[in-house]
Amino acid sequence: MPTTSFLAEARAGLAADRAATLRRIEALSGDVDAVIEAASDVATDDEHDPEGATIAFERARVGALLEQARVHLDDIDDALRRIDDGRYGRCEICREQIGAERLAARPVARTCINCAR
Repeated sequence: MPTTSFLAEARAGLAADRAATLRRIEALSGDVDAVIEAASDVATDDEHDPEGATIAFERARVGALLEQARVHLDDIDDALRRIDDGRYGRCEICREQIGAERLAARPVARTCINCAR
């Protein structure tokens, strides 16, 4: 079972990561808005206009990064709930302890290294 100090460190790290992820989501949301605004300023036809493909690619790229950040935020929130519930550090598959090294490298981990394979 993780020690109280380990859990406090994990919570602090997750809280910092959560704040950084919220800032990333805010910035990426602004980027999405900027791409959409740029696309609306130009009458582009993605299929025939060489600039259209660039705008479509940029919209897809920023959209994927935004979705990735939102999923990571959900993972962080889930890890914080597991700390609160006393389930943090226990593999969701085999119920064994997740190694401290794995949790240090990936604080949102839900599975031990063996079950993650």
